Amino acid sequence: MSVVILEARGVQKSFGGVMAVAGVDLTIHKGEIFALIGPNGAGKTTTFNLLSGTHALDRGEVVFDGRPVTGLPAHRIAAMGLVRTFQNLQIFGSMTVLENVMVGCHLRGRAGFVAAALRLPVVTAEERRTRGQALEFLEMVGLAGRAADPASSLPFGQQRLLEIARALAAKPALLMLDEPAAGLTRPETESLDGLIWRIRDGGITVLLVEHDMNLVMGIADRVAVLHYGQKIADGTPAEVQADERVIGAYLGMEWEGVATYA
Repeated sequence: MSVVILEARGVQKSFGGVMAVAGVDLTIHKGEIFALIGPNGAGKTTTFNLLSGTHALDRGEVVFDGRPVTGLPAHRIAAMGLVRTFQNLQIFGSMTVLENVMVGCHLRGRAGFVAAALRLPVVTAEERRTRGQALEFLEMVGLAGRAADPASSLPFGQQRLLEIARALAAKPALLMLDEPAAGLTRPETESLDGLIWRIRDGGITVLLVEHDMNLVMGIADRVAVLHYGQKIADGTPAEVQADERVIGAYLGMEWEGVATYA
C-alpha cells in the first residue's frame, strides 16, 4: 500500500460570506503526480493556499507526512518539506538568477538568508555549499548558463523555471506548482512536462494546479476536480475524463485536443 504524504480532511474557507472551498477531502501519496483542476473560481488556488498555510482554514484539518500542520504559518510548513510556487511570479528581479535559487537553499540551511545576504563570516562556508547546490538546480531546469544574469532579464518562461528551481532548492518532499504552464509557449510547456517527470523521478511528490489539459492528462497519475468549491471527482485521468459530473461541469468543452480551458 502506498504511503500518504498529504491529506486534507474537510477543509473549508469562506470570504465575505462566499464559500470558496466547501469541505474538500484530498489524499496524496508519496511519489505521485497529483493534479487539481477546475474552472476559474472553482477554489483551486484557495485550496493550495489552505494546504500551504498561506490562508488559515475556517474548518478542517491538513496532515503532512503524518504530522498535523493546521494553523502553522507558511514558512514553518515549507521548512517541513511542503514547498510551493505561485501563479504570480515572486522572483527577486534585482538579484542574479543564482542568488534567487540560493534564497531557496537558505530556507532549509542552518544560516538564515539575511545573514548570508550580509556576507557574515560565520556563513561563508555554508554559502559556498549552497552556491554549488543552487547551480545544480539551475542545471536541472536548464538555466545554468544564465546564473550570473539579473533575474529580471529572463523572459517570462525562464522566470517560471527559475521559481521552480528556487522551490527545489528548499529540498521539498512535496512540491506544489500553481499554474506552472501559465503564460508559457507550447514548446516551453512541452519541456515542462519532462521537468515535472524528472522532479518526480528524483523522489519528490508533485501537486499541481493547472489549466492546460494536455499537460495534466499527459503527466498526472491522479486528478481531482473542483467545481464551486466542492470536489466532484477524483481518479485517474481516464476515469476523470469519463466522469459524467466532470463532463457536466465542462458542458460544451471537449477533453481531447484541448490545450487550455477557462
